[in-house]
Amino acid sequence: MKQDKLLHLTKELLELNEEARNQYATRTHLDEYKVNFYEEVKPFADRTLELLKEWEPLAREWVMENKPKYLYPIQIKNTYENLEMVSVVAWQKDTGPKKFNERVQSIEFVLEKLLEQAE
Repeated sequence: MKQDKLLHLTKELLELNEEARNQYATRTHLDEYKVNFYEEVKPFADRTLELLKEWEPLAREWVMENKPKYLYPIQIKNTYENLEMVSVVAWQKDTGPKKFNERVQSIEFVLEKLLEQAE
């Protein structure tokens, strides 16, 4: 049951990570794009944080119990922090692409490795 919940949350977080990547890549840097914090950023960031708070203890526990290849508890903590950050900075025009893309890729790596090994 816990593992099913973990898999479901991990898939949802992967989708949110991809949404943030798409937002940043296709809309944020358009000259005519004006972000609406309360209608776009806040709901997205709140939804992401809610899922992260549910996911993190399950993921950390699973990693500690199962000791999967290439995944460690610190990566779970870092993924939480990175996705929390990405869920906000994806809308900011002054966000640098290198750092943003590195975070997104790091998040994707951890979530995909967890899915591969937990399924």
